[in-house]
Amino acid sequence: MQQLINSRLVEIQCDNNIKIVYACESGSRAWGFPSANSDYDVRFIYIHSMNWYLSIDEKRDVIECPITGPLDINGWDLRKALRLLRKTNPPLLEWLGSPIIYLEKYTTAERMRGLAKEYYSPSACLYHYLHMARGNFREYLQGETVWVKKYFYVLRPILAMKWIEEERGIVPTDFNVTVEKLALSPELKDAIAKLLESKRAGNELDKGEKIPVISNFIEGELARWENMKVPRSIVDTHNEKLDEFFRESIGEVW
Repeated sequence: MQQLINSRLVEIQCDNNIKIVYACESGSRAWGFPSANSDYDVRFIYIHSMNWYLSIDEKRDVIECPITGPLDINGWDLRKALRLLRKTNPPLLEWLGSPIIYLEKYTTAERMRGLAKEYYSPSACLYHYLHMARGNFREYLQGETVWVKKYFYVLRPILAMKWIEEERGIVPTDFNVTVEKLALSPELKDAIAKLLESKRAGNELDKGEKIPVISNFIEGELARWENMKVPRSIVDTHNEKLDEFFRESIGEVW
């Protein structure tokens, strides 16, 4: 699969006359809870030549490839990525922190990781993860019979919120890191470990009975956040550093 992904990245570069500076895994494989048949969600950041940007027309700033088999691959132009970084976009931060990197050329991604710390807004991330946790809880974990595999899609944002609440900085992409480093009860950690083992083994985790220790934790955390006010996110509108980085990146790559 690594060879296939690398081959597709080369094709995408040639077909679009771009340079891909960073490509990584996102989704369940990067989060650390893949199933045996999980898709490969490849995400990349790319740069056009200077002339492409020096145009009076607005141009498309994403590349979305047709899904072929287990391979789902798409990417963002660097200018789009930097605009999102300025707003502390959690999916972009997860890309930059992915434990599975397929390609990293030049200094672009590493410098973006440094800039992400400067533009990091905890409240922007809290809003994102709280919205995700509430939505997935409503959709999949209501009643006595629940979508068992969806526990991860509520646990992950809730643990991300705890990480932010404890002022630990940018949330790790790998869910297992948050489980390991946060102060959770032994019973909860054991229940999560068993669920992870079952998912990785390829067991069907569709509808089933609630797992009490996990459900109680989730419901308690969501209830606690109902009574907490998330501060408004303040976006740094000073673009000079990002503009300079953008121009330097184009020069380095082309």
